[in-house]
Formats: sequence, C-alpha cells, structure tokens
Amino acid sequence: MDRLISCEFNMDNACVELKFLDGSMIAIDTIAVENEVSDNLYQRSELDYLIYNDPVGYADLILNGDPEIYLKTVTECKPLD
Repeated sequence: MDRLISCEFNMDNACVELKFLDGSMIAIDTIAVENEVSDNLYQRSELDYLIYNDPVGYADLILNGDPEIYLKTVTECKPLD
C-alpha cells in the first residue's frame, strides 16, 4: 500500500475505501468481514474500533494479516456466571 492516497470509512455503504495513486480503489465491506471473522461481541467491538479510529490499520489487517488470529489475541470473552 505504498501508493495509497486516502483511506476512510464510508458510512453510507459501510465500507472502508482505499484510493490509490493510479486511480484504482478497493472497498472493504465491513459488515461482511465482521460476519465472517468475528465470533462474539468483543471481537466485533475491536473491529469497529479499528474501522473508526484506524481505517488504514483495519485495511492492512484484512488485506495482509490474519484477522482471526489477531482477534483471538486481543479479545477475551468471559461468560457471565
């Protein structure tokens, strides 16, 4: 992503949109990603945090990383007794 011009969350279509110097664009459907990789509310909350506060980090995680391992590492789900 060295030729990235902008990366932002578009609330109208719930996508993180990346625009590149050559005119190409990638739109990541955040709802589809959440449905596919998150197992609980805590993981969805972590993804939402990234979407709103670090869209570049979110895009990098989805396109180049392993979001399932990341979510299992940073979230802890404790059942209520």
